[in-house]
Amino acid sequence: MKKLLFFFCLLTLWNCKKESKKTTSENESKAHKVEVSYAEGFSITNYKNYKIIKVNSPWPKAEKAFTYVLAEENIQLPDSLQFDEKVTIPIQRVVVTSTTHIPSLESLGQESTLVGFPHLDYISSEKTRDLINKGKVEEIGENEHINTEVLLNLNPDVVIGFAVEGGNKTLETVKKSGIPVVYNGDWTETNPLGKAEWIKFFGAFYNQEQKADSIFNRIEKEYLSAKKIAQQATKKPSILAGSMYKDVWYLPYGNSWQAQFIKDAQANYLYAETTGNGSISAAFESVLDKAEAADFWIAPGSFTSYEQMQNASEHYQKFKAFQQHKIYSFAGVKGETGGVLYYELAPQRPDLVLKDLIKIFHSDLLPDYETTFFKELE
Repeated sequence: MKKLLFFFCLLTLWNCKKESKKTTSENESKAHKVEVSYAEGFSITNYKNYKIIKVNSPWPKAEKAFTYVLAEENIQLPDSLQFDEKVTIPIQRVVVTSTTHIPSLESLGQESTLVGFPHLDYISSEKTRDLINKGKVEEIGENEHINTEVLLNLNPDVVIGFAVEGGNKTLETVKKSGIPVVYNGDWTETNPLGKAEWIKFFGAFYNQEQKADSIFNRIEKEYLSAKKIAQQATKKPSILAGSMYKDVWYLPYGNSWQAQFIKDAQANYLYAETTGNGSISAAFESVLDKAEAADFWIAPGSFTSYEQMQNASEHYQKFKAFQQHKIYSFAGVKGETGGVLYYELAPQRPDLVLKDLIKIFHSDLLPDYETTFFKELE
């Protein structure tokens, strides 16, 4: 009798394992990976009843990738599934922590789901500012010093955050409270279209993958069309970027997002051969030696006029671009509370950035185009 009972238990256990393997196999066979063409920092895989988002690059040189499961309420997940956070979708209440997240919410028509944001004055968009003015979006402090009490009272379905390196201690505190925290690494992308493709990441949280895909396809089409127009240029002007802070000149690396725009606009960035993360730190003398005769100078820090630059340092006058008034900045295009539009919208609309630079470097190629972000200094 004991042997019979033992055999029965073994048979039941074997059947359970077989059924579990069958379920896992069925789930895997029905998996559909979302096409991500340019972004390197994330992937999305859709299964029958849930989705998995993997964020591979939450910050530069991250040693850990994050796995997030998105599923509708009351969906039973496979016991073998391992993940960092589970988010119930479609989300109804969200806290985001970077202005670069705002355009994605608006493009998807989901700005009304935003309930909290750190440092509201940074937001430039008129749509979201209207929600703020109506008291529908709460101030939650600053990214590294979020007011966790306010955030917890908001009770969002998810907090979409970012970290410069090694995580964010404040967000880890929020995570322990039971509110899902998801890291977004859009800012680590170096390809302009790669940054824009993160709208697919947001689309997954709202069950709006098709809409997100359609929005990105339009942006991609516009970008590639502008890039093709730029290839008609007969000359490649030389380009200087950045400015000094406390006697150190900061410039984008040659493998950066900013440098890629210059390349695609058919211009010669004078530091194109450099590679690295963050910014180049250079002495004024070395920059003057290399770029004194640069044809154009773009993104000179927060300066919006030649007078400001001259008052900050007389050395700026030594550059040909200063003398010939060929300096262009995005710092002057701001929202009603002082937020710089470029920091918010440019990552999602690289097509507009590229068109701006083509208009500046090769004005004859886009004769009727009016720049969105970059304006000549006053």
